[in-house]
Amino acid sequence: MKAHHFVSLTPLVPALVSCGGGKPVEINPDAQNISTRWNAVHSAPAELAGISDIRGEAWAAKDPKDQNKTQAHVSISNAVPNAVHPWHVHRGECGSDQGIAGPPDAYPPLKVSGDGKAQANADLAVTMPRSGRYFVNVHASSKNMSRIVACGNLAPPSQ
Repeated sequence: MKAHHFVSLTPLVPALVSCGGGKPVEINPDAQNISTRWNAVHSAPAELAGISDIRGEAWAAKDPKDQNKTQAHVSISNAVPNAVHPWHVHRGECGSDQGIAGPPDAYPPLKVSGDGKAQANADLAVTMPRSGRYFVNVHASSKNMSRIVACGNLAPPSQ
């Protein structure tokens, strides 16, 4: 059998390969590893069907710089442009609220851009839990905190 040898024409030039329509892949060395964080997928509650369809994702993880703190992140899409939505990590499950994790003012509001998207991060002075039930909710507005426009139950990390 004849051996085949492949020779790179550019052995000293690193290449970025992407399957996403030619867009380069961004690698963030500070990003939280998905297997070590709590993760959620947001959706609008059933009672808002046909009125609002905000979607998104959220996560919470141990702060890599301080093991006694927690970082939380939320991103949403399909929201009303220029809206401002408070959000929080809570104990319990969507529809069964047992209180906010950490101080409410630690969560900066989601400020929706013209394309209906928003994201925010919170640094919480609480230790990341190892067990329990938690969720992230997005409120209609600071004047209408009782109306939840998106909610997602956090699944615990795999590690």
